[in-house]
Amino acid sequence: MTTPTPLPYGTPDTPRIAVHGEAHLEVDPELARIAVTVHARGRDRRSTLADLTRRNTAALDLIRSYGDAIERLQTGTFTITPELTRKGREERVRTHYGTVHITAELTDHTALGELTTRLADLELTRVMDLRWALRPDSPAHRQARQQAVTAAVQRAREYADALGTTLTALVELADTGAEQPDRHRPRSGGAETRAIAYSGDPDDIPAPPLDLEPRRQHVHATVTARFTMAPPTL
Repeated sequence: MTTPTPLPYGTPDTPRIAVHGEAHLEVDPELARIAVTVHARGRDRRSTLADLTRRNTAALDLIRSYGDAIERLQTGTFTITPELTRKGREERVRTHYGTVHITAELTDHTALGELTTRLADLELTRVMDLRWALRPDSPAHRQARQQAVTAAVQRAREYADALGTTLTALVELADTGAEQPDRHRPRSGGAETRAIAYSGDPDDIPAPPLDLEPRRQHVHATVTARFTMAPPTL
């Protein structure tokens, strides 16, 4: 004889209760990401490439000099683009533009302001796009999930108490939206600042480090929990 599958909404003998549990945390960021763009411009393609290579090397060497404060360093898009101009019926190359995009992640927020200022002092180097973030495996995410579960259990117990009964078993526990993950993709909690600093004259007196205040990160977790409870006396 096949045992009947319990109904998702329970029965009079085994009533069920479904609740949501949520948690919201505000924590300090663990990482700071900056985007650096190195530029070069010249009439000759080869000299433009040489200038771009020299400036890119200077930027990378400066970032690497911060040692353990750098979590990750990546080179992104590299381009050398000719600008054409028409003269009569012929197209001619007027000038060449070169760019290299660099991304750096720092764990030391004190070093961030100094590095940003020093990068801006480099020739034709632009610092943009500051973002604060947490690591994917940050303890803050685990803490939020645990608090969401605790909130769900507490809420279920309050409903059971209101009925004069008690919970008997946990039937299901799931992240809200676990069956439709595309609707609940994690969103970046970082703050974006465009055009933090621009290249300056290398002969100028070095500017003092920028005072960059980390933006607190918001961590949110939601769970759905289903319990059975002893039949209440109504």
